[in-house]
Amino acid sequence: MVKSGYTYIMTNVNKTVLYVGVTSDLEKRITQHKTHHFKGSFTGRYNLEICIYYEEFPTIMEAIIREKEIKKWNRSKKENLINKVNPDWVEISIKTVKPKSLFRDEVTKLLQDFKNENESTDN
Repeated sequence: MVKSGYTYIMTNVNKTVLYVGVTSDLEKRITQHKTHHFKGSFTGRYNLEICIYYEEFPTIMEAIIREKEIKKWNRSKKENLINKVNPDWVEISIKTVKPKSLFRDEVTKLLQDFKNENESTDN
């Protein structure tokens, strides 16, 4: 059985720092961030406890590829991605998120729109 994967973005209360991560268990990983499970980690030092964005992928490898892609982006581009799905940057409750297939479809459409927007501004 192939494990699905997630790419996600965390921030702090003041929304001054962004962290892009990847995991196969999003609920568990966010709980680890909130409880500062890994002492001295980047997310622990900067109190990154609020998940404001995530994407689900069929495999963890696809999630890792996406994480690496987003990590290369400047802050403005990351903010644009977040704003497409979560303009108020409210904490995403993993337990109350839409069913996976619906959310995945919405994210796919938003990402395509975002890509098209960027291609038109790059030319």
